[in-house]
Amino acid sequence: MSAKLLKAPTSSSVRLISFTKARIVPGIVSGTWILIVTGNKPCWNMTVRLSPLIYVRRPDFWGIEVVGSVPGFCLPAIAPYTVSLPLAGITRTRGIEVIGSNKRQKILVPGASGPILVAAAKKAASKRVARKIVARKIATRKKK
Repeated sequence: MSAKLLKAPTSSSVRLISFTKARIVPGIVSGTWILIVTGNKPCWNMTVRLSPLIYVRRPDFWGIEVVGSVPGFCLPAIAPYTVSLPLAGITRTRGIEVIGSNKRQKILVPGASGPILVAAAKKAASKRVARKIVARKIATRKKK
């Protein structure tokens, strides 16, 4: 992210809002996923959307904020909302993290590549190393 963008003032018309449920469902095309988030918005005329964060490097969990904006003034009436976002190009190494004002929820996305496979490989390698160490100790005890 550029330094100028980070130094720019934050918006006062857009806010993180709470959500009650976040889930992913398969898309129409095989191997695609859609994020669906539901909750209650505090203003009847509020527009709710899902906003992926910007990263320089691929994170384990891609942050997606649940944000609400109000055009002008708030009509104070609690109303349910449901928003969705196709995850093509957003899911990176392990999955996504939905970020609201009340909580953060990590969701593993099937088919995401990255540290899961690397972690499995490291675990297998560490088991091989542990077996070699035990074998050496047994061999040295036999020699004595």
